[in-house]
Amino acid sequence: MPYLYRAPGPQAHPVPKDARTTHSSGQSFEQMRQECLQRGTLFEDADFPASNSSLFYSERPQIPFVWKRPGEIVKNPEFILGGATRTDICQGELGDCWLLAAIASLTLNQKALARVIPQDQSFGPGYAGIFHFQFWQHSEWLDVVIDDRLPTFRDRLVFLHSADHNEFWSALLEKAYAKLNGSYEALKGGSAIEAMEDFTGGVAETFQTKEAPENFYEILEKALKRGSLLGCFIDTRSAAESEARTPFGLIKGHAYSVTGIDQVNFRGQRIELIRVRNPWGQVEWNGSWSDRMAFKDFKAHFDKVEICNLTPDALEEDAIHKWEVTVHQGSWVRGSTAGGCRNFLDTFWTNPQIKLSLTEKDEGQEECSFLVALMQKDRRKLKRFGANVLTIGYAIYECPDKDEHLNKDFFRYHASRARSKTFINLREVSDRFKLPPGEYILIPSTFEPHQEADFCLRIFSEKKAITRDMDGNVDIDLPEPPKPTPPDQETEEEQQFRALFKQVAGEDMEVTAEELEYVLNAVLQKKKDIKFKKLSLISCKNIVSLMDTSGNGKLEFDEFKVFWDKLKQWINLFLRFDADKSGTMSTYELRTALKAAGFQLSSHLLQLIVLRYADEELQLDFDDFLNCLVRLENASRVFQALSTKSKEFIHLNINEFIHLTMNI
Repeated sequence: MPYLYRAPGPQAHPVPKDARTTHSSGQSFEQMRQECLQRGTLFEDADFPASNSSLFYSERPQIPFVWKRPGEIVKNPEFILGGATRTDICQGELGDCWLLAAIASLTLNQKALARVIPQDQSFGPGYAGIFHFQFWQHSEWLDVVIDDRLPTFRDRLVFLHSADHNEFWSALLEKAYAKLNGSYEALKGGSAIEAMEDFTGGVAETFQTKEAPENFYEILEKALKRGSLLGCFIDTRSAAESEARTPFGLIKGHAYSVTGIDQVNFRGQRIELIRVRNPWGQVEWNGSWSDRMAFKDFKAHFDKVEICNLTPDALEEDAIHKWEVTVHQGSWVRGSTAGGCRNFLDTFWTNPQIKLSLTEKDEGQEECSFLVALMQKDRRKLKRFGANVLTIGYAIYECPDKDEHLNKDFFRYHASRARSKTFINLREVSDRFKLPPGEYILIPSTFEPHQEADFCLRIFSEKKAITRDMDGNVDIDLPEPPKPTPPDQETEEEQQFRALFKQVAGEDMEVTAEELEYVLNAVLQKKKDIKFKKLSLISCKNIVSLMDTSGNGKLEFDEFKVFWDKLKQWINLFLRFDADKSGTMSTYELRTALKAAGFQLSSHLLQLIVLRYADEELQLDFDDFLNCLVRLENASRVFQALSTKSKEFIHLNINEFIHLTMNI
């Protein structure tokens, strides 16, 4: 379920106590610090040890690193000297200029800086070798605790460091961010906007300088005044151009931070200037105006500008707005909800679907303004396992008068009303939209189908908007089993079926699980249009359990006949959704097939069913399909019976109950 909070803009930053503790001990920073002070020991972080595993995951250090505390490197270490400023940030041997550019921008916003770097720590009284920093991750703030052992070589810091060798806040901040992402190596390569969002919880917007609006200078000026963080870079056309130096002293593919913008009078003209900073602290612009550059030169030489707004306040207006924010956490799971973009019609409809109700127009307007930001989670942390940033985007459709997950036919005949500008391999894709009041379906997806990731979807609206996940509903609509026909009223076909039952059941006129196993396997193996392995005895016991109304562990004639009718219906369903006539069913068709059988399941439950019953090719044989239906129906029948008889004892919903009883 999404949760809703009201975010005034510009919003006050939450106090540090609001951040969630992340250390494996379950203790807070202050609890661990006091424990160390009482013991007279310096903190050692077992979650991020001073070892190679915290440095690299795919290579060995090329030099012999020695982990040292600041007091072992210099005589009088200081956490912050004379305030945290952009000159405290010098890049080391790690390719994380994007992170350094973001930190440089962060130092320009003292309020945001104080949120990331709590002021309750130093190398003075109360020092215990423990520090903490706070980062925003997927709609919540996390408190990341570290010890102060840092990688060195010949008594010098190897990675990020301050120009003043006695100052250590920037090196410790880099270590905390490395811990958040799994290792120092995980920080290699990236976009400054990623860290800017993690420092603020803000919303990203990207401008192509060659296509920027006429008031681009005013947009950047207003952004800096509002405390937004800004970065810029020059595109590269090939790997060979990465970090290549231009004749004007700029570095291609390198992350710069925008730290100032101003105008000066020069020879009777107003000249627009902008100041950018290279995290290297060297290799500078050698064109006109030296450290500052003319804005026209900036637009000519830089390709992209990234702005991280602390709130989605429109940069084109002066008014301060209040924005409604809803957050949805979801997943793309191979075989059930990883449908890819609209190019893949057969699976696109299986993606998560979020219903968006725009109820109020903007002031003095006929439309509703909103911003959609889609972020894929933890891809940097998962680098060590071979994960890459996926190509993602989203589409928005006008919602029909239905309150259910839309099927393939809807998307076959309806075009989107809006969509992300492009599908791109960035951590987050965000765009602004204006649409008339009404109901819409928002579909986040990867570009290619079958690609797995967790995602966080944020929807900012100027007026109140109502959102609802269309995949969370569980609806079981099973018809009551038909009453058997009295023997004297049976048709000829029913009389033949009774004779068959007598042959199978024997003298006691009851079918055991073993007898059912024999007859089902004999019948189903003769079916040439379905793939079938073999029903196990356990599966047949489940069938008996489902159909046995007398409780004797066997099927009498009436019970056997009801099951046989069900079996014929399920075989017909299976054949109907075997689109390619391969004798198997695709997991992407399973949602519709189960709905036709009376089960409308949540995406989460569907994902678990796929994991349990599908093969590596995301296909189900008929025996898997039959097992799934039997267990679903068994669980739902038990739930209905219990909830009717013992309402005061049932605290699970149908989704949770099925999950539990199916033992998925």
